Amino acid sequence: MYDEFFTKAHELLSEGRPFATAIVVRAEKPTSAKPGDKAIVTPEGVMHGWIGGSCAQPTVIQEAMKALANGEPRLIRLSTDPQPERRAGLVDLPMTCFSGGTLEIYIEPQLPPTRLMIIGSLPVAQALARLGQAMNYHVVAVDPDHEGVGMTHADEIITDLKQIGGKITPLTYIIVASHGHYDELALEYALRSKAAYVALVASKTRAAAVLEYLRGQGLSEAELARLKYPAGLDIQALRGDEIALSIMAEIVQRRRNAEPLDVSALMSPPPTEAIDPVCGMTVPIVGAEHWVEYEGQTYYFCCAGCKESFEQDPPKYLAQPAPSGEAIDPVCGMTVDIATAKYMSEYQGQLYYFCAPGCKLSFDKTPQKYLGIPAGGAPIELKLS
Repeated sequence: MYDEFFTKAHELLSEGRPFATAIVVRAEKPTSAKPGDKAIVTPEGVMHGWIGGSCAQPTVIQEAMKALANGEPRLIRLSTDPQPERRAGLVDLPMTCFSGGTLEIYIEPQLPPTRLMIIGSLPVAQALARLGQAMNYHVVAVDPDHEGVGMTHADEIITDLKQIGGKITPLTYIIVASHGHYDELALEYALRSKAAYVALVASKTRAAAVLEYLRGQGLSEAELARLKYPAGLDIQALRGDEIALSIMAEIVQRRRNAEPLDVSALMSPPPTEAIDPVCGMTVPIVGAEHWVEYEGQTYYFCCAGCKESFEQDPPKYLAQPAPSGEAIDPVCGMTVDIATAKYMSEYQGQLYYFCAPGCKLSFDKTPQKYLGIPAGGAPIELKLS
């Protein structure tokens, strides 16, 4: 019994999954459970261990679910004569059968460590990592440019932005502090996730440009409203460490005023990605707005244009491989790899790929300017190799 308890606890902690512990602290005969008996209850309502038979288990599981939802421990008393006013701090509940006896059981939620996800590695990001570690957060540093150099206080380093989605839970607090390097792309993942908090370290002018781009990518107003900018409480911070302090203060404030946790959301499998069959771009499935179910399979798209093209003739796109190779960014002339492209637009039936959000935004406003064609003219051809 004890081996099962500790083995299961270790397994769940290693996987970052929530659970509740239940320990018998007092027993009056006749009861099958004894003081020290213990069990683990998972969010699925499965009990591992022993705290008594059918007279106690259903109620303990129910109370464990409540403890997981509000994050608060509780001491319950099970008896055939419950008296609500018996003792302060004690939840008095009836036995579900009438064999007699009394059990007092302490139930405590064990939630995964709160995650602090920091996008970037400049001074504000480094200060956030130091503070997060000191405050016992699980610090996840996302740094595609420098592969975590300078983020020595992080518990985990991510170098590919596409991996962000799989690391976000309802207990994740995200700060985008890449200072324009990949703000937009990181926020696409973050704002479509279940993160508890998403903030951007930027001026209001820069944030307005980022929001304009994200709106053009199809994010809803509700999703955009989740973004906190500038990040942090207004404490007149100037230096990087002061800004980091203001952000951590705001996170503490949000945590202490949060709604009860939806524990089932912590059990969701990590989000996966799909290939847009029209343009070949990688699309995060979590939060995807453009998708079609065809012959029992779901296909995901980067934009409404690709979705509409697919709907008009699905066999056309399924009978041939998705586009690959290279394309020329019509705004700046850079070569863009289609398979890893992050930004794409459709114009007059032609797909165009871009190296950065600024190029895409400029093209979307006046595509004819960059294609060098009169209104209604034919677009240039992509260069594929």
